[in-house]
Amino acid sequence: MTDFAMRRTMMVDTQIRPSDVTKYPIIEALLSVPREMFVPTDKREVAYMGEHIDLGGNRVILDPRTLAKMLDALDIQNDELVLDIGVGLGYSAAVIARMAEAVVAVEEEESLAETGQTNLVEAGADNVVMHVGPLTEGAAQHGPYDVIILEGAVAHLPEALTDQLKDGGRMAVLFGGESEQGQVRIGYKIDGRMNWRFAFDAGAPVLPGFEKHTAFVL
Repeated sequence: MTDFAMRRTMMVDTQIRPSDVTKYPIIEALLSVPREMFVPTDKREVAYMGEHIDLGGNRVILDPRTLAKMLDALDIQNDELVLDIGVGLGYSAAVIARMAEAVVAVEEEESLAETGQTNLVEAGADNVVMHVGPLTEGAAQHGPYDVIILEGAVAHLPEALTDQLKDGGRMAVLFGGESEQGQVRIGYKIDGRMNWRFAFDAGAPVLPGFEKHTAFVL
């Protein structure tokens, strides 16, 4: 019988704390949410490894360090509404749900969204709304949002998403091209404009629909 609770504690002690993530709400959420519940069944044994978990189709569950450092930079408060894009099987939404007032989780793959919804219910994350639709469109009907986070890399960030951020709000985006290494930046919306600051280096596959736009030449 695998002791997942022990692995969860080890993940926090060996991957999260050494990355200078020490805010109590983040540590508490990572210790409380059973990551093994939110990964494909055949990958449960590697749920707590320090690497992305492949979901197929250029989709991953971000490694714990990358997610934790994004959350650390965002500093989510318990009265805030968060838009979580590309939630896959729901892990990130379940973690954020323990820190925010409510989470709108966007997933475009219906099979992932269906399993993710079941996982979130089983985990007791009752302040998460699962929204099925294109990742690039977000979920404007539930916004505007205090915080937006994307669960994968972005080569092109659609204005449709920054438009859904409240003035004074912030978003975490892993900007990367087709190469694996990129930069996480935190964007602050001030007077309707986005102001970006470097947070840390990280890598992940580019989310579907967020690839660099190529110009059409006639």
